[in-house]
Amino acid sequence: MTHIDSTLTLGAALRAARKQLRLTQSDLALAAGVGVRFIVDLEAGKPTVRLEQVLRVIDALGGRVQLSGLSGPTSATEVDRHGA
Repeated sequence: MTHIDSTLTLGAALRAARKQLRLTQSDLALAAGVGVRFIVDLEAGKPTVRLEQVLRVIDALGGRVQLSGLSGPTSATEVDRHGA
């Protein structure tokens, strides 16, 4: 598991995962349905990238986001009530 504490560490982790899978930035952009410029910005640690697109990139790399230390909703109904 990779500990992410900044946009720079997120970008570095995603770059390392992409390279381990031997994907180019163009390959990853196509697989995630985002532009190549987005991948460049994400890997550079740009702090204003869109979360929805970040999640698509993580999914395209075969990863998932897991939060620790936070209490989560107890049911899908609670998620719906909070607009998530």
